[in-house]
Amino acid sequence: MDKTLIVTNDFPPRPGGIQSFVHSMALRLDPGSVVVYASTWKDGTEVARFDAEQPFPVVRDRTSMLLPTPRVTRTAARLLREHGCSSVWFGAAAPLGLMAPALRRAGARRLVGTTHGHEAGWAQLPGSRRLLRRIGEGTDTLTYLGEYTRSRIAAALTEQAAARMVQLPPGVDEKTFHPGSGGAVVRARLGLADRPVVVCVSRLVQRKGQDTLILAMPRILREFPDAALLIVGGGPYRTELETLAERTGIREAVHFTGPVPWEELPAHYGAGDVFAMPCRTRRGGLDVEGLGIVYLEASATGLPVVAGDSGGAPDAVLDGETGWVVQGGSPEQAAERILTLLHDPELRRSMGERGRDWVERAWRWDLLATRLKSLL
Repeated sequence: MDKTLIVTNDFPPRPGGIQSFVHSMALRLDPGSVVVYASTWKDGTEVARFDAEQPFPVVRDRTSMLLPTPRVTRTAARLLREHGCSSVWFGAAAPLGLMAPALRRAGARRLVGTTHGHEAGWAQLPGSRRLLRRIGEGTDTLTYLGEYTRSRIAAALTEQAAARMVQLPPGVDEKTFHPGSGGAVVRARLGLADRPVVVCVSRLVQRKGQDTLILAMPRILREFPDAALLIVGGGPYRTELETLAERTGIREAVHFTGPVPWEELPAHYGAGDVFAMPCRTRRGGLDVEGLGIVYLEASATGLPVVAGDSGGAPDAVLDGETGWVVQGGSPEQAAERILTLLHDPELRRSMGERGRDWVERAWRWDLLATRLKSLL
């Protein structure tokens, strides 16, 4: 693999799915062949400590949001030359991929841009669509998460750029997320030991569908009066969700954990009998789920999943085999599928085993990192 400059706004300790994706990929590349150019974050002490622990150099810009300005472009070009890099990976293609022509002039031979859910949104608006087209022309390859994002992004590109697209989704660490991850300890600590538990792990934002699960709970409680909804994660929507649980009369059945350290997430998945995140598309298609790695982490943990139909979320589920896809925002459909699973332990087991097998065969980090290496 050529020595690679990773240019990204999305890098820990800033939390988020893209951040985890880029960092996990970077760790699986040869550390002597990687340099990271990233934006900074609000907690400078935490950033410095995190960067010092990495096996490769991390150069932080003074801004909290990298944009393809002349100054940022000059800095990226300087780092490319100083570190002897001949390839560039944009952790998120839009908007940083607009720097591609300048970095090619600075000596980059291979330029790869990774797209996520927001690039699919860019493809729908005339101004950003034109910029996305330029990014496709400037890079050698744009990667995509799944068929949903590919089809929408490809429509904004030239025919040649669309033909160069390659799938590169995030992976799952099957050694970290597994059926024996410690869920019983979490259940005991939260007082859920013998109760049917529906677990949702995600940021608390409207698109994810935690409100749909809360609205589904009254029907679930009619058949399983001791059932619990375990909502794992933090985010700006928490107050509204707590108010909704109170108004729905099920507050005692809903457990909010708040933000959970990454190393404790596998055990929180394992605390559930069913994983559900009935995500939905919002803002006329501009706010969509890019893939939904949480469904795959739940599958690796041996849980059946109930997913929403937003964006690329169905790409992370074998519908009818590892779980089901329901209409996002439909409490009735979510409740129906959850109840079917709670009533049938053998179905939960078989779907969980099928999901675990699928992750091991198709979604392991080492397989996907090898694909990235070949692109670079």
